[in-house]
Amino acid sequence: MAIELTPVAAREIQQIIEQQNLDGEKIRLRVGVKGGGCSGFSYVLDLTEQSRDTDELFEQHGIKVVCDPKSYLYLNGTTIDFKDEVMGRGFVFSNPNATSTCGCGSSFQA
Repeated sequence: MAIELTPVAAREIQQIIEQQNLDGEKIRLRVGVKGGGCSGFSYVLDLTEQSRDTDELFEQHGIKVVCDPKSYLYLNGTTIDFKDEVMGRGFVFSNPNATSTCGCGSSFQA
């Protein structure tokens, strides 16, 4: 398994890279978790040129994705989508490792 980006999420990330005039060849989407949030862990998304030798690396729909080993334990199998709806827009995580999530969907418990 891996961390999966939907085509819609990849297009949104590509648009952000272009809007910020970043070098698409060097940029990676860093996906991770940090302690905090309503349920214990919060998701982290960041555009970076940095990657470490220990990072898990994936490429999907033209987007390079990196994840540190500790976060990967919680995110393996997660699908990242992007929703643009009347009630709001943003990235949505479908995490099979989460035992519960908060109402806003930005944090989880494992």
